[in-house]
Amino acid sequence: MFTAFVLVLFAVAEATVAPVTGVPAISLLTESEAAAGENAADKAPLLHLFPLTEKGTLSPAVIVCPGGGYSGLAMGYEGVDVARWLNSHGVAAFVLEYRVAPHRHPVPLHDAQRALRTVRARAEEWGVDPARLGILGFSAGGHLASTTATHFDGGDPDSQDSIARLSCRPDFTILIYPVISLLPAYGHMGSRNNLLGNDADEQVAASLSNNRQVTADTPPAFLVHSTGDSGVPAENSIAYYRALVKAGVPAEMHIYEQGEHGYGMGKGDPALSTWPDLCIHWMRKRGLLNE
Repeated sequence: MFTAFVLVLFAVAEATVAPVTGVPAISLLTESEAAAGENAADKAPLLHLFPLTEKGTLSPAVIVCPGGGYSGLAMGYEGVDVARWLNSHGVAAFVLEYRVAPHRHPVPLHDAQRALRTVRARAEEWGVDPARLGILGFSAGGHLASTTATHFDGGDPDSQDSIARLSCRPDFTILIYPVISLLPAYGHMGSRNNLLGNDADEQVAASLSNNRQVTADTPPAFLVHSTGDSGVPAENSIAYYRALVKAGVPAEMHIYEQGEHGYGMGKGDPALSTWPDLCIHWMRKRGLLNE
């Protein structure tokens, strides 16, 4: 029994190449989940590793949360492509394959929080500056990213799990056509139903409408949306931006006139494809990038 338990923990900690991304990935299951028989090698939660190869310099890092309405994950154009772009600008990236429906809240949030703690725990190994760790999310992944920015803790110093002792607060957030609200009139009901169920408690939905949860401790944010988004209205980003400004939190927002939901990096569109450069400029101005 002891030998089997050790082998399970070894499988959780070590990276194996994931077919979905073609790069090493590690399970984010806790030791207790692994010991309870959770599948550590097959399904989410997985963290796909895109660290930088240059050694000797600590780099900023970003955890990437693909969208998919909490029912699936766009791991390609909202995951791998984004990680490669970040790498090209000297940013380590980690694509989060978080659990979605039929899993409900708080499972996705726990996956994202565990990812933030894990990168901090292994920062030296991966050449990452643990004080420049951000999170980026598209659509429902943007909801997850903004939830980590408004529902965080400094870690449990008494935990026997060394990873759980670390903070899960991101240092900055990048939100691309994010779901922010789970309430009418502009909340995304599909994401709400997949995350909370069709008979969700209104108080829980309100607690996860993250424009209502912003405080002065919420990390800075860069937001992108478009007026032409018929899937997730731009009011989501606007409400979050206004809440950040009211709380005195640094924020930058870009609202494009045209652009349907789900354009990813904006490739092929002369307007939408400008947001990645604008984001890099924002990161540089905030002192997040290495010289």
